[in-house]
Amino acid sequence: MKKLILFVFVTAVCFTATAQRFYDVIKYGAKNDSSKIATKPIADAIAAASKAGGGTVYFPAGKYLTGPIHLKSNITILIDAGAELHFSDNFDDYLPMVESRYEGVDVKSFSPLFYAYKAENIAITGRGTINGHGQKWWNYALTFYKNQTERNKYQLLFDSLNKDILLPDDPTQMKRGFLRPPFIQPLYCKNVLIEGITITNSPFWTVTPEFCENVTIKAVTINNPPSPNTDGINPSSCRYVHISDCHISVGDDCITIKSGKDLPGRTKATPAENYTITNCTMLSGHGGVVIGSEMSGDVKKITISNCVFDGTDRGIRIKTARGRGGVVEDIRVDNIVMKNIKAQAIVLDMEYAKTQPAPVSERTPQFRNIRLSNITAYTKQAMFINGLDEMPVSEISLNDCVFEAETGITIRNGKDIELHNVRVNTKTGASLSVEKTERLTVNGFVSAKPLTTAPLIRLTNVENVLLMNNWPFNGTKTFAEIKGANTKNILFKNNTLGEAAVIVADDVKKEEVKQ
Repeated sequence: MKKLILFVFVTAVCFTATAQRFYDVIKYGAKNDSSKIATKPIADAIAAASKAGGGTVYFPAGKYLTGPIHLKSNITILIDAGAELHFSDNFDDYLPMVESRYEGVDVKSFSPLFYAYKAENIAITGRGTINGHGQKWWNYALTFYKNQTERNKYQLLFDSLNKDILLPDDPTQMKRGFLRPPFIQPLYCKNVLIEGITITNSPFWTVTPEFCENVTIKAVTINNPPSPNTDGINPSSCRYVHISDCHISVGDDCITIKSGKDLPGRTKATPAENYTITNCTMLSGHGGVVIGSEMSGDVKKITISNCVFDGTDRGIRIKTARGRGGVVEDIRVDNIVMKNIKAQAIVLDMEYAKTQPAPVSERTPQFRNIRLSNITAYTKQAMFINGLDEMPVSEISLNDCVFEAETGITIRNGKDIELHNVRVNTKTGASLSVEKTERLTVNGFVSAKPLTTAPLIRLTNVENVLLMNNWPFNGTKTFAEIKGANTKNILFKNNTLGEAAVIVADDVKKEEVKQ
């Protein structure tokens, strides 16, 4: 019996040691004083781990200079506290070009700094730092944008490898710029974990899983300085994505959800779906959490909760344009605090690019069933909803929200819109302006700082509106101003308006307003 117990114990120890085997990159020739580029030693350590069935490729404290790192299945990259990975800014190090995706278009381009293709069970973890040294990439891209210089050898190589790709509506997108590599891009992977690391100076989008399943991004810090297109986390056409406890300050959007652009996105028809985003803080960025504008493959079943945005240009932003196609639906946003928002706290805009009305087709985008609640925002504009003439934004609700704003909520081309217990304090203009919208409920809407120079609510060419349970603050001179020859069926119910007036313009038929 003692021999049997000893055998089982030794076997268990050996099995555990094998299962947790570490592959120290220094033992494979990497220098932790950045004196020599370590691309090959790192690749050798990954190959050895892969040959053994998987393992942890370990970076002890120190500074490592490297080119791109390609992960294989069952590989964990562990970047220990005190370890720094510095990626080369020599463009040649990111050749040969690989399968990638650039702004929603499938291409072959520079290798991402961390890359995996059709791998499973991969991870990048630890308390260390990875630095993309993006300045040279940014400078080159900005120079090309400004000067439209002749295509260099990298762009000519790109052209030769991408002769037959599906192009977006604006094909010059693939010609006008210098295509920079994303920092971390797993492509067609399953079971991806990115946890604990600090990322800085990304050449382009920072963490961009594409066509992946079961992705977890947790406790990651991303610090990119003001720089072109250095979005934080952009999971595109993925499903089962979990983003939590991250701290993000970047040169573009902090978190963006995408699913492909125009015909390339509709052809792949791979939605972004089943995402949870929670417990994150976001500082510098064009948007806090953004959906689109590349959403041609659909975006569905997204929850965003318990986040703080402080200093972003916008808070929650959903954007698209005619030609994209695709549907954004079943979105939940709850328990958000926004401060120092430079433009709008909430944006739902279907005219991100201005175009003329068109017949409804597969190229017509749709926004529907979007629910926002428990939001406090200090911002320039409270909210902007802008649908299309041929496709209104529909099934939108705003519940238990407070806005301190220069200007209020604007809604155009909406359908089935509800506002419940919403307070909007403005410095100028109406707190709520609604145009060309059908079926609107306004329940318990107030301003604690009413203006004498503007109505609380302005309605223009709207149909089927219910104004209920409203009790404006003392000092509200005009509760509602109603105008527009197409205005129909405005119903007041259970309101306590006091001295606040309702002004009905001459172009509105009197029988259409029921007080």
